[in-house]
Amino acid sequence: MSETDNLEDADYILRTRGAGHELGAWAIGAAFSADGRAAGFALGDGTVHLADPKAPEAAWRRLEAHDGACLSMVADAGSGFLSGGDDGKLLRIAADGTTSTLADFGMMKWVEHVASHPSGLRAATVGKVVHVFGKDGAKLKALTHPSSVGGVAFDAKGKRVAAGHYNGASVWFVNSKDDNPKLLPWKGSHQATAFSPDGTHVVTSMQENALHGWRLTDQQDMRMSGYPSKIKSFSFTGGKGRWLATAGADCIVLWPFFAGGPMGKPPLELAGGDGVLCTQVSCHPQHEVVAAGFADGLVLMAEIGSGKIVPVAAPGRGPVSALAWSPTGTHLAFGTETGFCGLVDLSRR
Repeated sequence: MSETDNLEDADYILRTRGAGHELGAWAIGAAFSADGRAAGFALGDGTVHLADPKAPEAAWRRLEAHDGACLSMVADAGSGFLSGGDDGKLLRIAADGTTSTLADFGMMKWVEHVASHPSGLRAATVGKVVHVFGKDGAKLKALTHPSSVGGVAFDAKGKRVAAGHYNGASVWFVNSKDDNPKLLPWKGSHQATAFSPDGTHVVTSMQENALHGWRLTDQQDMRMSGYPSKIKSFSFTGGKGRWLATAGADCIVLWPFFAGGPMGKPPLELAGGDGVLCTQVSCHPQHEVVAAGFADGLVLMAEIGSGKIVPVAAPGRGPVSALAWSPTGTHLAFGTETGFCGLVDLSRR
């Protein structure tokens, strides 16, 4: 990006504080276990690769997880990961590589989206249904929607689960006995779904080049549009979630979720200038810092307050398709469409 053009070595942080590997297939997801003991990379060939964040240069463990493609991966409660695949399986992968099947929906079903909560709740989408599981692995609910589910998320307290679908999103109370959702209507196909950290808003990405949001107190609509491409990634900043960082433009686009925003407020733009699309964003869990990946393979960090840009990995390894911070914000993991995956320890001196 333009702010880093004068830096001679954009690979300096990756080379001196981390390691990268060519893993041979599209990286569909990266995550750290909730206890920070492991970093995981899920690939389109069905494998999951585990690395030790404390020793990124050490050998990474390769697991033959799915008989097909991995479609989604998130951190599970405690230590480990949840993975969904096009083989119809919802897997739990422990930090030591032990793999167990939480649910098998059959080979003709795809587990496209997964979510977890620190309480032990898990959710997995199969077609029109969100399946909710408890800490012990028992199925608690099967929540049916009017069309295929495009994204699923728990709120911060684990009391509600939201799902995006055609013509809106649905919000369900996990412990409700009647299972009647609050429907948040808006025409179009709604995909990736998230609650704001304070639980006051739900945001979805759209099939078209836009985001849509609802303020839950009064269902006030918020349309965030004007992007040149589809938005594949968005992330709220840590703490109170003052900013929503998004991909989809040739810069990091940040919408203010304070002082009455984002309605009627212009977004902030960072790390732009060379016309290369931002493909992935991930906000630091504690500070107003955003990691971003671009279509040319560049990975960088941007400080929102100052606008300072620090490169992490140089361009040239394919579009960035996965990006994640560790729970404490000391490590960053990323992956690309060509299968290059990197892990850096930012606490090193």
